[in-house]
Amino acid sequence: MGLFSFVRRRSTAADAAPGSPCAELGRSVVAMRLRGEQVAGGCVQVVFSEAGQSRRAAASGVRGTEVAYGFHPGPYGIDMAPFAAAPETGLRIRFVIDAADPRVAQQRFDLYLFSEVAEVLTVEGLRAAVEAAVQEALAQGMLDLPPCTSLDEWNAFRAGLNQLLYTRFGITVEDCLPVDLGEQADYAAQLRARAQAPAPAAEPAGADPAASRASVTAQTTGATSTASAATGAAAAATATDAAATAAAKAPRRATLGAAALGAPLLAGQAADDAHALRRLFLELPVLSSGLRQVALPPGQALFLAHRSLLQRIALIALDVNTMPVLALAAPNQPLPAVQQQRRAHHSIEAARGLDQAWALLARLQLAANPLQFGAACGSTDPEPMLAALLDDADRIVSNLDHHLSQRRIASADARLEPSL
Repeated sequence: MGLFSFVRRRSTAADAAPGSPCAELGRSVVAMRLRGEQVAGGCVQVVFSEAGQSRRAAASGVRGTEVAYGFHPGPYGIDMAPFAAAPETGLRIRFVIDAADPRVAQQRFDLYLFSEVAEVLTVEGLRAAVEAAVQEALAQGMLDLPPCTSLDEWNAFRAGLNQLLYTRFGITVEDCLPVDLGEQADYAAQLRARAQAPAPAAEPAGADPAASRASVTAQTTGATSTASAATGAAAAATATDAAATAAAKAPRRATLGAAALGAPLLAGQAADDAHALRRLFLELPVLSSGLRQVALPPGQALFLAHRSLLQRIALIALDVNTMPVLALAAPNQPLPAVQQQRRAHHSIEAARGLDQAWALLARLQLAANPLQFGAACGSTDPEPMLAALLDDADRIVSNLDHHLSQRRIASADARLEPSL
């Protein structure tokens, strides 16, 4: 029956007109913004109001200033490399986008479309996003895929992967198998990218010298874990290769190099800043709601840590809602380009912290339901693991708070008022 349903769902994508952009839905395109187009049979239309509330409606259900997206539920197949330093080791994932869950007010995939997809979400674009999320989760310790994985370890990884992709993107994994990507990996291109990668430049005088020390980011964790796995020159080469690969796949980033001291702010940096703040504005309330619904076992210590976490996220969401404009230090006072670059940099890092928070929520949901997810928790007593995860959540929220406070101020030398 699964084979026939696969053929039926794939054939419905051909119902659209051959010249229509919607004709690629279900093939090379997962979702796209609709500007008067009609989606083919088998596709789903999502309509967003000005307030960001979504509903799945018929083709004629768009009113006024509402924004509509159309997507095909799949299934889709992708190949991805879970480790940036080992591009020949891959995973072949088959996933679908499930029907609407009536238990939630907004579907996670709908939020992903409205928050992160401007026009078109291709299969390759979603593959790159999934690959980056899995690599980040492995670097942060939210997932574990050791060498020579046993059956129990593989089942635990699959449970964590399923929960991560559903929590982060709203997609359901149907199948996941290890695969050799050695024939697909272009090692020559990777070596050229590593050789052409620019040397790290010194930070400008206006940058905060304590910013990199105060923020515990994924690059530090990934480099530490890589260095512990190898020794000597092999470890240095592996870390350099991982950094070059990540830099090639990452979106545009605001650079704080000395060469940018007198350069005008690039349009891409302003767009990245706006995109990061938009994500924080839309996703933080949903993230807070998910954290609030985590069923923790009885205990005063866990209750206090959970309450403190929710209160801090609420204050961070309020901080995002009142964030000043990028280009102004005060009304009618333009901000220097170097300070705009510093602000954009902290916005992007805050968005990376948001991605880590989604991965942490997936891990919390697993650890809080040991009977439902079985061996994925790794222990029959979830309380110690939950305490460790809440401690990690405190680190992530502290990073978010730090980057948003740096995004708010006009200069790194400005005096910071104490916050709750």
